[in-house]
Amino acid sequence: MSNYRITKADMALLDRILPFTTPAAIPLHFRLGDRMICGIPEEFSPTVATRLLNTNVKQCIIEGENADGLHIRVEYLEYRDFPVTEWVAWLSNRGQFDTPVLSEVQIGGALGCPSPVLEHGNGDTCGEDGYHFTTESVDHSIYKTPFSGTSCQGAFPYMTLHGADCEIRAAIGWPTKWAARIDPTEGGVVFTCGQDRCHTVLHSGETYRTPRLNLMIYTSADAPWRGINLWRSWYFKHILPRENGQPVPPKLCMHHFMAEDKPEFTGASESNQIEALEEYVRRGVKPDIWWVDAGWYPCNYDWTRTGLWTPDPTRFPNGLTPIGKACEEHDVQLLLWFEPERVRDGEWLEREHADWLLYHRDADGNPDGDRLLNLANLEALHWLIEHVDALIKESHVHLYRQDFNFDPAPIWAQNEAPDRIGILENAHAQGYLAYWDALVLRNPGLWIDSCASGGRRNDLETMRRAVTLHYTDVGYGKHPIKQKQHREMFEWIPYFRAHNMNWDNAADGSYVGGGRPTDKYAYHCALTPAMTEMLHYKETETMYEQARQMVPIWRAAAELELTGDYFPMTECRCDPKDFYAMQFDEPTTRRGFVQVIRNTQTPEDTFLVKLPCIHQGATYTMVDRETGNTRILTADQLRAGFTVTLPIRTGLILFYEY
Repeated sequence: MSNYRITKADMALLDRILPFTTPAAIPLHFRLGDRMICGIPEEFSPTVATRLLNTNVKQCIIEGENADGLHIRVEYLEYRDFPVTEWVAWLSNRGQFDTPVLSEVQIGGALGCPSPVLEHGNGDTCGEDGYHFTTESVDHSIYKTPFSGTSCQGAFPYMTLHGADCEIRAAIGWPTKWAARIDPTEGGVVFTCGQDRCHTVLHSGETYRTPRLNLMIYTSADAPWRGINLWRSWYFKHILPRENGQPVPPKLCMHHFMAEDKPEFTGASESNQIEALEEYVRRGVKPDIWWVDAGWYPCNYDWTRTGLWTPDPTRFPNGLTPIGKACEEHDVQLLLWFEPERVRDGEWLEREHADWLLYHRDADGNPDGDRLLNLANLEALHWLIEHVDALIKESHVHLYRQDFNFDPAPIWAQNEAPDRIGILENAHAQGYLAYWDALVLRNPGLWIDSCASGGRRNDLETMRRAVTLHYTDVGYGKHPIKQKQHREMFEWIPYFRAHNMNWDNAADGSYVGGGRPTDKYAYHCALTPAMTEMLHYKETETMYEQARQMVPIWRAAAELELTGDYFPMTECRCDPKDFYAMQFDEPTTRRGFVQVIRNTQTPEDTFLVKLPCIHQGATYTMVDRETGNTRILTADQLRAGFTVTLPIRTGLILFYEY
């Protein structure tokens, strides 16, 4: 349970974040031909159906249809245990003829937030500059949209409005190129969002969907800790997918990567995967997840040759079933990588079903090497569901991992007519979500790992269905970068994974031409809810002993990261000269931990620990599980702070009870 409770004062603010009142006032706005339509007008004969989805979530479905067959369906959710509202809408053509051009489709409206300052980020840029947040006063119009056709590259669909008497957290759920506009208005802002490109007629039977908009409001007392941890609490309760009905626990991920010295998993085989798994188990470092990534299909050592989703018969003569069964025998979950939306030139899907693919061509008409499997095509979508579902079942897959390594936006743009702008993208996004929903529905207990060259598609609609075990392709072993990334992930998308590997130079601690074996410092820098243990299965006993010591320490910390409140104690600037420190506190069990890391070039050897969260009158017993050293400190002593001294490239984790 969080240190921060929802109060009556918070719930009293709900009327500032777009509550449902009447059909005409719902925050949906769109242009139909030359006419601007707001809400659902009386001519659509609107109806309202209200019910409780559970004791904590009220749902309103508002529907209406005009004489031409344009049907509007809007879903409004109001969370009764958190000050959160949520909106999404569908526009469907149930008539016989095309609609007029549909454009400017937006969800949103005026939010009460006096003297607003917007905090927003750039998401995962696939570069070292990613996961960076900035603030600016909303005294002018602000427009945010991703760089590409994925939802988190260059703009992060999670934002905070800091006001004079409250804060509002806004999250956009849409897996393609959303856009948000924030305009100043009296007493707050006008916040609207939609798909970035939309100028399309709807053919008979077609549906256009808006992004989903989530808004949380709360009083600004105890900022920033309160807002961070109210969001985390809501996310863990209402967004993070569950595993067989239970909260997802910490997961230790392991793999036999680059087997036979081949790229990725292009050298993986039935024999070497099972051999590695069983050796890890035998030597006392058992994974929770056995990770099989790109390259298990026929690809001639080029993992990008996607388009035939069947196991390579040479390396896997019995399919992947023996690996899945071996995992289950050891109570390990098999993760399997897919990139279904990318089809390479000449592969099976192109040879057999070119009509299912979308192409991007240069000025001479020559296609790029990557084709997009068009999930707007219902025949293609049905085939994909049936094919992958069968493979999941026969291979005993527990985690479906989906990647996406190219930008689809230019493909959609090149394949649309002037009066069909945005519809391919919109229908593809709906197909993508329907595909995932079908896999989970058909395979109880299955959960999904979202990846798109790292964290480029982790919007809130995606995160309702998935975790992000691979939130970036940048900096796995470059610790200052990871620390900055983790700072934002813990705050907004708090279930994620890191690698325990080092890229720093052994001579001077720089990150130029470096790299050294996994050590305790690498474990400290991978203290996240899920972790990939980079121990090779043929490693020395010394390295195995290090893993047997450090993995339980990681797991104990990870459990608290999933139940406790988060308190960052240092800035994260991608600077190896900085200290890095954080606290997690779980008041129900009266436990927590504080971690301090001295990075590779930090000049000072001491750090003053002043915990952000201290419980009045408590006495804290703090234990360093690496050394067994114990210290007992009162709340007053902790308030004054205590100094720790660390050698270069080391960390300290103090678990405490009070």
